[in-house]
Amino acid sequence: MSDNKEQIKERTGWIITVLAALLAITSLLDGDNSSQILNNTIESNNIWSFYQAKSVKQSLAEIAYDDAVFRKETKKAEKLKEKIERYESDPKTGEGKKELMTKARAIEAERAVAEKRSPWYTYANAFYQIAIVILAASMLTFSIRMYWIGISLGGFATLLATQGFLLWIPLL
Repeated sequence: MSDNKEQIKERTGWIITVLAALLAITSLLDGDNSSQILNNTIESNNIWSFYQAKSVKQSLAEIAYDDAVFRKETKKAEKLKEKIERYESDPKTGEGKKELMTKARAIEAERAVAEKRSPWYTYANAFYQIAIVILAASMLTFSIRMYWIGISLGGFATLLATQGFLLWIPLL
């Protein structure tokens, strides 16, 4: 085999190795991203459930408050009014409905960002795999056309992976 073919084969091998490493990194990022989506979904559901429980308790306290006002039980009505206000907002504990809503919406916003990243990682993984296969075939057949197609697909996969990581094109 000529030295030129050996050099092409060695260079292609190194490129495949780099693309395989990038594929592994992107797969890890994709897995972490999927876990974040799931964890954020569970956490926001838990917070909204807690919010709903606070709403029910607040409604019951409001009924009791109305009854205390009707019966002219002022001390009981004052305590109930304080309780109702705490259900609505409790900055000290962070467990008022207002604080819970803010917390749940922040978690949902994080999840939305992770959901935007997800398809980019998936596409990048697919293109890395295709690029590796084409480059391996070019190494066996010494096809310069397949070599450049593989390089191009690897570059495109890297572009997709960086979009997933950085979300540098905000409209997508």
